Amino acid sequence: MPKSQRVTVHALRSMKEAGKKIAMLTAYDYYTARLLDEAGVDVLLVGDTVGMAFAGHETTLGVRLQHIVYHAEIVSRAARRAMVVADMPFLTYQLTIETAVENAGRLIQDGKAHAVKLEGGRAMVPVIKRILRAGIPVMGHIGLTPQAVHRFGGFRVQGKDPESAMRLKEAAKALEEAGCFAIVLEAIPRRLAAEITEQLQIPTIGIGAGPDCDGQVLVTPDMLGLTGFTARYLKHYASLRDVIREAARRYVDEVKQGLFPGPEHCYE
Repeated sequence: MPKSQRVTVHALRSMKEAGKKIAMLTAYDYYTARLLDEAGVDVLLVGDTVGMAFAGHETTLGVRLQHIVYHAEIVSRAARRAMVVADMPFLTYQLTIETAVENAGRLIQDGKAHAVKLEGGRAMVPVIKRILRAGIPVMGHIGLTPQAVHRFGGFRVQGKDPESAMRLKEAAKALEEAGCFAIVLEAIPRRLAAEITEQLQIPTIGIGAGPDCDGQVLVTPDMLGLTGFTARYLKHYASLRDVIREAARRYVDEVKQGLFPGPEHCYE
């Protein structure tokens, strides 16, 4: 696919069929989104992880619809090629189908996103079908679903026993049949992720699910070493905490010593 051509749901399906991996990262601001887009990221996820990786909360549960709308509109303005997917926050789609459709519509109309993502398995099928009827593409998300963190008793790997693994396989198939264009698989054993990926015609995007998924996603501030978060599945591709801290320290020192601003930084 040419670098200038917009990534679509059909393009992602074609990538799976051709055996080409999909690269997805989160984005919450204009300049980061622009850089990620220029780097060739296929999908920019405006995730409810904004509550943790951007705002410093312990979970995603405090994120509101207006937060995602705000950040999605910014990211969508920055993206020239990447597909922009917006998370549906906690309680924006679990209460009534009508409310779910209305909230998904806001993410498309006001947030300018190209698709929405929601968490959950078979119970979400009626919601997904109704959102799709409104013309809005839906990405699914199963395994460790952060909005259910209290039910899980923490951020724990899912699908480790045969019964729960079977439930996840059935959930993945149900989401595909409901019309999802892709599914995020989070924190599940590699073998299970490989089996789900093999059984589906739509792409799987893994995070903590091994290399056999059709694509991968990471939380960008985590990946860049900004948050200090570590996990077995996470690779730090930079150490920006150190870079930013050192730059700020040098600035403070130069201001204290009267070295900044120098003559070259002054208007005559």
